[in-house]
Amino acid sequence: MPNHYHFRLRQEADQPLSRFVNVLFNAYVQAINKQQGRSGTPFEGRFRHVWVDQEAYLAHLCRYIHLNPVKAGLVSRAEEWPYSNYLEWIGQRDGTLKDLALIRGLFPDPEAYRRFVADYQDDAETREHIRRFVGDW
Repeated sequence: MPNHYHFRLRQEADQPLSRFVNVLFNAYVQAINKQQGRSGTPFEGRFRHVWVDQEAYLAHLCRYIHLNPVKAGLVSRAEEWPYSNYLEWIGQRDGTLKDLALIRGLFPDPEAYRRFVADYQDDAETREHIRRFVGDW
């Protein structure tokens, strides 16, 4: 995404994830600023996070993240965006940024997740297409 990013992280230690994110991105910003001879933050807005405590919400959140480049008009399908782990989720790439136990706990196989994402995208496209014809209600 050109102006923001999404991470789905799981806290496994007593230290809050916000501390990890703060350290990680402070180091990243310092490196970018040094490399490009600039100062200040390269990001718009502040870091935000949300606590996920339900499996259904977790599944929806993963789908939302994977469809974000589609919604932004950068690609037409989630498979086309190389900067996410969607291809790992659907078994088309063997990357390391995935939690296979989590994925299989939510979806029995890669095709189930692909359908979950595609069905939502197809429904959204259908709603948008219909909205153009019926106007504002």
